[in-house]
Amino acid sequence: MHAPGGSHGDNEEPAVTDANGNALADGDTVTVIKDLKVKGSSSVVKVGTKVKNIRLVEGDHDIDCKIDGIGAMKLKSRFVKKA
Repeated sequence: MHAPGGSHGDNEEPAVTDANGNALADGDTVTVIKDLKVKGSSSVVKVGTKVKNIRLVEGDHDIDCKIDGIGAMKLKSRFVKKA
């Protein structure tokens, strides 16, 4: 028997967190905390760049987003902080 309102199993994935340990969710706005080179391009995502409306995905790069001036890309959550 499960307690009302309790967890229904231990197979829940850990929440995606930013560099400061804050939980991230779909639709959040985050800020890049380190200059990031864009693979296959000469452009760089500068520190302080705001990324709006993120989407959490499975895998090594756990944030899917669109950055103004660069386009769609994936980021690792350890390089962002919640805005």
